[in-house]
Amino acid sequence: MTTQKLYGKDTKEWSDVDIDELLSQLTEAEIDELNSDFDPDNTYLPPSDRMKPQTTKEPTGPYDREKLLEFLEKKALEEKDWEQNKPFVHEVRGKVFVKKEQPKSTISDDTEIETEYDEILAQATEEELVDLAAILEFTGMLNQVQYHSAFVEGGTQTGGGFQSVAKYDALKIVPDEPPNDTDVEASIQKLKGNDSKLTDLNLNNLKNISDERLFNLFDAMKKNKHLRTFSMANIQGSDKHVKKLAEAIKENESLEVVNIESNFITGECLVLMMEAINENKNITEFRATNQRQKVLGVKVETRLTQLILANSKILTAAIDLATMNARVQVNEHLQNNRDTEGRQKRVGLVNGESHA
Repeated sequence: MTTQKLYGKDTKEWSDVDIDELLSQLTEAEIDELNSDFDPDNTYLPPSDRMKPQTTKEPTGPYDREKLLEFLEKKALEEKDWEQNKPFVHEVRGKVFVKKEQPKSTISDDTEIETEYDEILAQATEEELVDLAAILEFTGMLNQVQYHSAFVEGGTQTGGGFQSVAKYDALKIVPDEPPNDTDVEASIQKLKGNDSKLTDLNLNNLKNISDERLFNLFDAMKKNKHLRTFSMANIQGSDKHVKKLAEAIKENESLEVVNIESNFITGECLVLMMEAINENKNITEFRATNQRQKVLGVKVETRLTQLILANSKILTAAIDLATMNARVQVNEHLQNNRDTEGRQKRVGLVNGESHA
């Protein structure tokens, strides 16, 4: 059985006390004071029991907010302000920060300090100052012509200076490239005749080649033994032309460079071209960028990457690959092929010299 305690004392000694008799001996004022002794933070009591009664007077009427505000304002004006027990005195505690006074300099802002460079700069010409400003990369002090002449070209600025009028560079007229004058029909006859002088066939930018002529040209390429470079960029070529070209590449034994850039070739036909190049095993450079189909797709790029990695002869494969993994693998493989070819050439050159 647990013992009950009140203020740390055992309550057994008060067990025989009659509480009702004690309460009957209290006055009304003492009872009110006893009732007012409570814990205001006791959440188990209702709010009405956690506060002292404010007044015992009877209500004079209904609640009127406006009258209450007027009464409070009037009461506040009539009563005097409370007197302060202690008058306000400004006190500063702790250590007061005092800014140290800087020693006065004997040199004023208008005083000029002479250095050993003043005499050199005073004797320099305006052109030499322009060169110096360019070397120090004070580009805001120079115009484009002065900067390029003094810094980029490494020469001396002749004519013009800081006071000169900025002017533009003279426009360099670059003549347009002459139109491609390749005779397609004559080229077909040379290919059929296996002309040894025809090693480079360039059909770039020829837009009026008929399908029949292109197909005849590709058929003539099959048995040719002297053609090294073939280019047909920007001729509005499509898949039907590339399929015929792929058949010709499979049979041709002399081609080394093929360029089909800037045409309308899809990814599937690019795969056919790479398969033909792998079967040919003589082509070292293949260019097929800037096609109408910009995004080839992961499946096509994966197949192209596999075909390029299986080719140990190709040195350049210009194909628009969007996948980072495909680009990295292709670049590393092409670099390995170039390194291997370089080593083979050096070994062959050394062997040739030793035999000589």
